[in-house]
Amino acid sequence: MAKAKKSVPAKNRPDVNLLTDLLKWAKAAGADSADALYVNGESISVAQRLGRREKLESSEGRDLGLRVFVGQRQAFVSSTDFAPKALRTVAQRAVDMARAVPEDPVCGIAPEELLAQSWPDLDLDDKHRPSAKKLLALVAEAEDAARAVKGVTNSEGAEAGWGRSSVMLAASNGFAGGYSRGGWSLSCAVVGGEGTGMERDYEWTSAVHFEDLMAPARVGRNAGKFAVRRLNPRKAASARVPVVYDRRVSGGLIGHLASAINGRAVARGTSFLKDKMGAKIFADGIRILDNPLRKRGLGSRPFDAEGLATKRLAVIDDGVLTTWLLDLAAARQLKLKPTGHASRGVSGPPSPSTSNFYLEKGKLSVDQLIADIKSGLFITDLIGFGINGVTGDYSRGASGFWIENGKLAWPVSGITVAGNLKDMFLNMTPASDLQFKSSTNAPTVRIEGLTVAGS
Repeated sequence: MAKAKKSVPAKNRPDVNLLTDLLKWAKAAGADSADALYVNGESISVAQRLGRREKLESSEGRDLGLRVFVGQRQAFVSSTDFAPKALRTVAQRAVDMARAVPEDPVCGIAPEELLAQSWPDLDLDDKHRPSAKKLLALVAEAEDAARAVKGVTNSEGAEAGWGRSSVMLAASNGFAGGYSRGGWSLSCAVVGGEGTGMERDYEWTSAVHFEDLMAPARVGRNAGKFAVRRLNPRKAASARVPVVYDRRVSGGLIGHLASAINGRAVARGTSFLKDKMGAKIFADGIRILDNPLRKRGLGSRPFDAEGLATKRLAVIDDGVLTTWLLDLAAARQLKLKPTGHASRGVSGPPSPSTSNFYLEKGKLSVDQLIADIKSGLFITDLIGFGINGVTGDYSRGASGFWIENGKLAWPVSGITVAGNLKDMFLNMTPASDLQFKSSTNAPTVRIEGLTVAGS
């Protein structure tokens, strides 16, 4: 049985014997194998607008999910009733359901040799539960700072939240492990200008530990500054130009990569990268990593949802695609080894997902990245989702700033940026300003030769 070095706090932890009993009851009902997933969550969120409180919410809940296998059939049942009698019924119901569903040749529990045996302390919980008063103080400070910026005329408000979830996984193959994850967030959105000339923008921060959050006053000042600098935008002329994605939006580009290298999409043949394993799909020197073992990472996890070990992977190394993201089922479909990327809830099957997914920073500052652009676009905001995952065709609404002679010249809005992700990846250059603000991150990036449709 695998042993966690950092366990779920006792107050949130179910009786491990109950999970063990649930697996025994499933086997007694006729399951060949089974696993049980426990999740406990608690959260607080507050919001204010124009100095008045708009929201104060608190919630707590726990769920237990059972997955059973009968031959090559599987079924899932979840419950919030932890009474032994209720869980015996859950076990029997799950087995009855499994016997009634079609066979799935790639389903099945993890073999023992693939299970995680130990894992490090990833420091995913600062052990602090805030009061609503503390969170309200954060939003007040952020919104006050934003409204103090000259040119800000209205506010959409500020919002703060805290949450903690505790997870325990036990399986009939002998795996048992658990961990807790905490998280904090703060955001603010304001409006600048008057009448038909108003513009909106925002700033946000999130972290596992409170001490890693951006200061509330800085969140507010940034939101106000970003809104005011967008005033009096123009339409840009249609052209084929270099396009620079600010780091606030560049993570979406590698998010599209994550979707394209998801093993389920590759197995279905619905990915535009399905035949690119081992091929150079980015420029020389580009590295994109998935690191589930990053301390205090917003996407970190010591083991995956099937009990497999997790590890740091360079999915793009020197521009070359090195791996798919695989859970057990996708690996079996593709006849490959799983990569420890399974993720799941209590009421459904696992599926592959990233953890801390990021494009490594480059060598150039943002100023250096745009210095030689005579005419181009700097994107700070994207709307819509015109992405074709099968072909890689890309088209999104955008706003930001027009670049003239290596400088941000004037704000633009109401434009569309189009290209194909295969070409965009090959022509991408990262700046040196990488920040870890979410589970998917990238520095500012420059892409050559995109089509900008404006006036």
